[in-house]
Amino acid sequence: MPRSTLVPMTEPTELRRTVETYWASAEARDWDTFASTLAEDVVYDLPQTRERISGRERYVRFNREYPGDWHLRIERIVADPGSGQAVSWTHFTVGLEEMYAVNLFTADAAGRIATITDFWPEPYEPPTGREHLVERY
Repeated sequence: MPRSTLVPMTEPTELRRTVETYWASAEARDWDTFASTLAEDVVYDLPQTRERISGRERYVRFNREYPGDWHLRIERIVADPGSGQAVSWTHFTVGLEEMYAVNLFTADAAGRIATITDFWPEPYEPPTGREHLVERY
């Protein structure tokens, strides 16, 4: 892509702002604002558990009723205004447990979130033999 067509990082796209609002309202448990970021027919997919939730009301309820004292922090959001797609990397805590997720979003014509796909990778120990090449954190 020619450099002149890149969107400066200081100008957030509408979808990026929507995703930021989505996460901020989830953390604040502001379910009315959370719902306002979603299309009425939003579809939420969890590939690892092969679960799907269809519809704004059911998806808001899923989040509202999620067990435990969970909290989140946005690590990064990347949004592509031309495609109506965004990706976020988020850090979650549930009690003492910590986990990361990669979240894929698409927007509808009105700029609301139409689809969400969450990937929850499990941490694991690396294979031996590459210790001389890596730094563990």
